[in-house]
Amino acid sequence: MSEIKGLEQTFDTVASAYDKFRPSYPDELYEMIFNYTTLNEPCYAVEVGIGSGQATLPILKNGCNVTAVEYGKEFSELCKEKFKKYPKFSVITNKFEDTLFSDDTYDLVYSATAFHWVTESVGYEKVFSMLKSGGAFARFANHPYPAIDNLPLFEEIQNIYGKYYHNKKTPIEYTERQAAQTAKIAEKYGFTDIKYALFHRTRAFSADEYCALLGTYSDHIAIEEKIRKKFFSKIEEAINNYGGLITVYDTIDLQLARKP
Repeated sequence: MSEIKGLEQTFDTVASAYDKFRPSYPDELYEMIFNYTTLNEPCYAVEVGIGSGQATLPILKNGCNVTAVEYGKEFSELCKEKFKKYPKFSVITNKFEDTLFSDDTYDLVYSATAFHWVTESVGYEKVFSMLKSGGAFARFANHPYPAIDNLPLFEEIQNIYGKYYHNKKTPIEYTERQAAQTAKIAEKYGFTDIKYALFHRTRAFSADEYCALLGTYSDHIAIEEKIRKKFFSKIEEAINNYGGLITVYDTIDLQLARKP
């Protein structure tokens, strides 16, 4: 299922902050991808929704030609500059759904915390067509879970959300069951050799850093500016009242699937 239509356009308004505060992905995740599929030169990969390029460099360093598809113009320009030393990198500014790719051409299609914006049937069918026989689809995403080590702070932040952002759901930890369910989707579209894995890490933020991170989330960007400023100031105040730091517990899920 895709997210609320229109919110995918909000990220491009905060491209620099997104690049600074959004995390990259664990080395172990890329090791699993490279063990799953042989990417000998020349190899050809497409990244769906590059954002500011948090997931791109390991694929480039592996020797692949990487074509990124990115809806945001600011993100596209940022990544052109960021990866200008890599002649095998290029970016297309367009929606993945609307971009034409040759069939049976690519060794790898991958997407990092972006494929949930693509309508399921359109996305999986398109990826399947693009891949060579034996080619791989890697879908992965970061799922942050804040302040679970500090229950009073967690509850205070949820109270603030209740006052300023009534539709926000209370965060819950991402589970292996969810990862398995996401992995199984690929079977419906003809993929085989389905695998998945979970990776974990923690990140610590000061109050202002954490609010800067929140300011890169599409649903938070969409909040009316005056309300958002008040909302963020209350979260900053809460974090400072509970020691000045907040720990975010990340679960990163990876799903791998192969075109027969």
